[in-house]
Amino acid sequence: MNGESSSTPFLGAAIAALRGGGVIAYPTEAVYGLGCDPRDAKALDRLLALKGRPTTLGLILIASDFSQLAPFLTPLPPALEARATATWPGPVTWTWSAAAGLPAVLSGGRDTLAVRVTAHPIAAALCHAFGGALVSTSANRHGQPPARDADAVRAAFGAELDAVVDGPCGDLARPTEIRDVRTGAVLRAG
Repeated sequence: MNGESSSTPFLGAAIAALRGGGVIAYPTEAVYGLGCDPRDAKALDRLLALKGRPTTLGLILIASDFSQLAPFLTPLPPALEARATATWPGPVTWTWSAAAGLPAVLSGGRDTLAVRVTAHPIAAALCHAFGGALVSTSANRHGQPPARDADAVRAAFGAELDAVVDGPCGDLARPTEIRDVRTGAVLRAG
């Protein structure tokens, strides 16, 4: 992993938690997200247990640049890759062909993985300082409304999280749009 940038010292506790296998909360484009290292099976299991989320739903990965997502994905024809990358960084999540051998909880057992290069400055700084992609699922118990600020996250999860990054969410009214990179179809409206 890359070292933490001196421009992001407020992320220190979150980065330490992620590197130690922890689960954190942080602001994204619309709501607070729960995140962990997508390569850490114990952290993934803990995140899903905290949220009460079924493993069949899959998770979104966010990154500060495409190179952080590439190890989780299968290369696509240039025109399809360009379809997604033209919207990044930005609030569009794409389902992309998943690389072989990924934990089923990331994809929900499908052959695709939902990914986004985030434009949210804090979420992007977190990925950059961590040196890789992060899981990003709404910060709420499954079936409950997502948290839109750090106080709501703390009220929902208390001391169960290893770190909460304070900061404003973006100005989207709803979670990011999800599209299929192969067809361009909208799977979830933003």
